Amino acid sequence: MAIDLSVSTAPPKAATPPGRYLFGPVADFLMLGGSAFLILPVLFFVPREYEGPLAATMVVVAYLVNYPHFAHSYQIFYRNFGRKARGEGYDRSLQLRYIFAGVIVPLIMALFFAYGAATSNTRLLGFAANAMFFFVGWHYVKQGYGMLMVDAVLKRKFFDDRDKKVLLVNSYAVWILAWLQTNTAVTQGQYYGLQYYTFAAPSWIADIAVLAAVGSTAATLLMLINRWRRNGGGLPYNGIVAYVASLYLWILIARINPLWLLVVPALHSLQYLAVVWRYQTNVERDVSDAASDPEPKILSMLGPRYKLRVLGFIIGGGALGYLGFWLIPFVLTALVPYDKQVLGSSLFFFIVLIFINVHHYFLDNVMWRRGNPEVSKYLFR
Repeated sequence: MAIDLSVSTAPPKAATPPGRYLFGPVADFLMLGGSAFLILPVLFFVPREYEGPLAATMVVVAYLVNYPHFAHSYQIFYRNFGRKARGEGYDRSLQLRYIFAGVIVPLIMALFFAYGAATSNTRLLGFAANAMFFFVGWHYVKQGYGMLMVDAVLKRKFFDDRDKKVLLVNSYAVWILAWLQTNTAVTQGQYYGLQYYTFAAPSWIADIAVLAAVGSTAATLLMLINRWRRNGGGLPYNGIVAYVASLYLWILIARINPLWLLVVPALHSLQYLAVVWRYQTNVERDVSDAASDPEPKILSMLGPRYKLRVLGFIIGGGALGYLGFWLIPFVLTALVPYDKQVLGSSLFFFIVLIFINVHHYFLDNVMWRRGNPEVSKYLFR
């Protein structure tokens, strides 16, 4: 479920032309979040008995969109990981972040799940579900903010540091409110057969969260109006759509319709893929033989080599997603003995899903952050 993209919105090199898009005005609108505004109203007219067929459809969509979105983060993060861990071309801070997210975090999580499963500690494992929901919400709002920053750079409609602070404060305020609301509405639940418990917050904390979210939203609207006036009526509109969809449609009102909960992860993943596919396309275009015809010649119908390599990257993401979300937990369930009476029959599906979701947050928080030389080199070309 989830991109940080805390990139700088300082003006890029003069060679960058105005009005750039990731893929085009319509494609950017739909992929970055605009499709949410079209789909949500329709779901209110879908009878509740169609929830089963829609859920089945979203399982198929997961193979095509959700799983590759997670897999692509691994493909990019661990590419040339040795060089990143040694700090070759990266400052010390970024080097340590790569080591922490790429080595230490997965090791800690592996030890946590191994201990929880070996001791049949359902209470401990249930905390992992809480952690996943916590990080997923955080990840959603940071990705929405990041998409706005990307579109601002592409359109050369920049936000100053004060504007960005307003946007970030609003992101966190809305996320905290949504998280508190979820904890109040759902005190306990089942996730892949394991019980988990939420943390009920005092009513006065929830009231403060509401005031903070409303106040920061109002401040954000005023900031955007002022920015619109200063830009002569121009704003990075697709980025604003992505920001609004991520915060309000996918987080704050996600529980407004049970069917909407089924669709939101795919829309979030599609938003991520828009950036990753563009990024990878620019990476492949930078290879010396990018424009040459592929071998054998029959493959030339697919275009030059760089397009074929991008296609291979996408197919590889689909295969890696299937491996991680289905094949590995299926094999582990069949081969590794554990107490199914206590931990249920889907323990490894539970572990893998939470592991990837939480780890995904840490990977993206490193890859797409300000100061990463690869982001500035390949994302805005």
